[in-house]
Amino acid sequence: MGGRGGRWGSALLLVAAAVLLLRPWEAGEGDAGDAGAPAVERGTVVRAVDGDTLEVRLDGGEGTEDVRLIGVDTPETVKPGEPVQCFGPQASAFEHRVAEGRRVRLAVGVESRDVYGRLLAYVYLLPTAQVSDNPKRPAQRERFLNAELLRRGLARTLAIAPNIRFAERFEALERAAARDGRGLWGHCPA
Repeated sequence: MGGRGGRWGSALLLVAAAVLLLRPWEAGEGDAGDAGAPAVERGTVVRAVDGDTLEVRLDGGEGTEDVRLIGVDTPETVKPGEPVQCFGPQASAFEHRVAEGRRVRLAVGVESRDVYGRLLAYVYLLPTAQVSDNPKRPAQRERFLNAELLRRGLARTLAIAPNIRFAERFEALERAAARDGRGLWGHCPA
């Protein structure tokens, strides 16, 4: 009997480890538009251009790259010929505060560039401390910046195929922010 229980326990442990490593909850529904593993880049955010665009120095590259966050659209603050939109300054200030100077992992979209030549990516802020010395306080995790903007009500969803990997997840985050009146949803006219 102990042998069978041990086998089942080992199998269960392997399945649990696979789930944790593969993190299927990040895939979400609607992955068909982002078939295959995305190209991944790493770099450092030089500056936040506005709420949904970053200037990033890629590892091993010279110069910087303008990176447009996929799936989100923050109110305008710097677009030529456009007035500053409601809650744009707050979204931009958040991006400056949390992203500038930070290391990032960029999951590049199926369509890698927009019409302005910006790199299209899902942006993950890497932890500032990789390991915690305190066993009661777990190590920091990556922060999914695109999702964080929606969760806080600092952006609206902007699903453009084929870069729709997280479209359903993003729509759910937007609905929750709107329902709770967070960010622009509680301060700006519809």
